[in-house]
Amino acid sequence: MARDGTLVVDVGGNNVKIMVSGHGERRKLPSGPDFTPADMVAAVRELAAGLDFERVTIGVPFPVRRDKPVLEPHNLGPGWTNFDFAHAFDRPTKLVNDAVMQAVGSYDGGTMLFLGLGTGLGAALFADGTPIPLELAHMPYKDGMTYEDFVGRRGYDRLGRKMWEATVAEVCEILRRGMVADYVVLGGGNAKRLKELPPDCRLGDNMNAFYGGFRLWEDMADW
Repeated sequence: MARDGTLVVDVGGNNVKIMVSGHGERRKLPSGPDFTPADMVAAVRELAAGLDFERVTIGVPFPVRRDKPVLEPHNLGPGWTNFDFAHAFDRPTKLVNDAVMQAVGSYDGGTMLFLGLGTGLGAALFADGTPIPLELAHMPYKDGMTYEDFVGRRGYDRLGRKMWEATVAEVCEILRRGMVADYVVLGGGNAKRLKELPPDCRLGDNMNAFYGGFRLWEDMADW
């Protein structure tokens, strides 16, 4: 059988999920704090059994530069910075920050800020047709704590839903103005907890990560 699809791998702190273009089925297996890149490859091979693909996009929850991890992840096992992903899959491979992948899948014009409200805080800016990774999670916000401490899972657990929601709205406005963004897309597992969306914000969709992974192989001039 000829290989003609793109395999997208979304690596999270709780699960690794995959989808192949042309197949509507998402598949997943647990990850966790001891999950190494070798574990990821083994899980993806198991999940992708019977599926055909010619290229791979991998979204990961840590900084990436030119398809190489910059730092080891906080919520996964070790070994990511020196791992050869293209060799492991024997396919052309793009490695990107997971917020960038979601941003690419969510973009529909203008200057867009993507914020992923999950265990931590993922962020990316899309400006002039170019996705730009941002590392905002560990920047200081208030009371000696970071943005992630307030709008990530720890913030939700500490503040409670109502106060957390108000904080998310404040952070969205600060960052939207600071990035001169036209609008904010809120993704991640906790975005669905918002009862009311802040101004100039819209909800993303978990599927956007996979759409972004497919889209990254396209010519951006055609978007």
